[in-house]
Amino acid sequence: MERGLFISLEGPDGSGKSTQIEFLKTYFEELGLPCVFTREPGGTPISEKIRAIILDKENSEMDDMTEALLYAASRAQHVAEKIRPALSEGKIVICDRYVDSSIAYQGYGRQMGSQVAEINAYATMGCMPDLTILIEVDPRVGKKRIAAGERDRLESERIRFHDRVLSGYRKLAEEDPDRVIPVDGTGSREEIRDTIRGYVDAALRAKGYIE
Repeated sequence: MERGLFISLEGPDGSGKSTQIEFLKTYFEELGLPCVFTREPGGTPISEKIRAIILDKENSEMDDMTEALLYAASRAQHVAEKIRPALSEGKIVICDRYVDSSIAYQGYGRQMGSQVAEINAYATMGCMPDLTILIEVDPRVGKKRIAAGERDRLESERIRFHDRVLSGYRKLAEEDPDRVIPVDGTGSREEIRDTIRGYVDAALRAKGYIE
């Protein structure tokens, strides 16, 4: 196998990604396949330190470009140290957020436009997911799922910011329908799990991991 399988999960804050990641962990344990679960921002010691800076609510004066560059820097280290090596060994990589988050949150949410994609083209060096599951949920619903005291710097943004983020995600799904698959996040956790598993199974078959 020349390259493993790269799957990312995306969605607005409070979309239920973390729950679905846990379902996938259980599923891959049952399958016994070589799988690496990771997250962004973060995933490596250096990237996790950058994550702490980005999400710290005390950093309210952070410039939008600083934010975008910090995300890209965290991602560059993540790709070089963890994602690309795992894929080169034929492993499956499941990532909680990836480059689409930057495009949605900074490109659309911060209204920075196409420069975010250009910055991240250098950070990823062409390492893109084979499949991206986009869990869609209205930002008003998502915010209610996160207690006010538990929200990080981006989760604490006003609702109009999160509306732009969701619009950005939907635009990405329209532009790349073969990779970015929208999933309705308003159903039960089990219904969403089963829908995601169907898409994951198809990707596993296409790569020859299962029959």
